[in-house]
Amino acid sequence: MAEFVINTDVVTKEASVEVTVTTDKPLPLGRHTFRLVVIDDSGNKSIPDEVQVIVADQQNPTAVISAPRIATFGASIPLDGGKSFDVGGGRVVQYVWTYLGPQ
Repeated sequence: MAEFVINTDVVTKEASVEVTVTTDKPLPLGRHTFRLVVIDDSGNKSIPDEVQVIVADQQNPTAVISAPRIATFGASIPLDGGKSFDVGGGRVVQYVWTYLGPQ
């Protein structure tokens, strides 16, 4: 178990770690990005890999969008909201899509 602080490395010898969360220090609702860099016994570092974790709301539905990580120039891009859910027992009945432009 490890207490994570934004932009502060947590170094372990183990391949897995648990993010410690308490009632007085919960992760806010929404998406949280975690990064991993591994180092071999010669000191060589990997390129980073990242994952997003969604902390879900207990009342409002949670939007989850799936898309390919890489798209070919000039090709259509499939977007899928089918993994969206409502922890409170409701049903997702409408999807509102917005293109926010390049980053």
